Amino acid sequence: MSNGPVSGPMSNGVLYPGSFDPIHHGHIDVIEHAHELFGPVVVAIMHNHAKASGLFGIDERIEMATAALAHLDQVSVVAQTGLAVQAAQRTEVDFIVKGLRTAGDFEIEQQMAHNNFAVTGVRTVYLPCRADLAYISSRFVREIAKYGGSIDHLVPAHVADALRRKNDGVEN
Repeated sequence: MSNGPVSGPMSNGVLYPGSFDPIHHGHIDVIEHAHELFGPVVVAIMHNHAKASGLFGIDERIEMATAALAHLDQVSVVAQTGLAVQAAQRTEVDFIVKGLRTAGDFEIEQQMAHNNFAVTGVRTVYLPCRADLAYISSRFVREIAKYGGSIDHLVPAHVADALRRKNDGVEN
């Protein structure tokens, strides 16, 4: 078993796309695994200018993700638009990485992976997060925070603080 990232012809790293609204411990776990396996990781905060941006703006998501990943060298956080496979081509990575939590995630991701490969030749690698983190989703984190529930075990402290600030004054 190797103790370092893959080297040789596949050393440009990987793209991990998502909305990251907000980033949580499950995301961070997948990014840490991708970093260990592939070296450089580009975390792409995907957004569509034509749609509402979510709870946090793009700049806020970039700031939170950058702080959450500061312990990892060769990990960058960028905003991207369009398709994830286009972002992969723009960032010149070798693979797209997708985290899996459930069988349902696999069903959806597999179809996207086949389409992405058929259109561009970019392959997708699946990385499961740790079993004890598999239940976390950004949607549930936002919902729990909105109603004043404890989220400190789901997200880094600075993200929990940002969620509390965001929800101050929101009626429960």
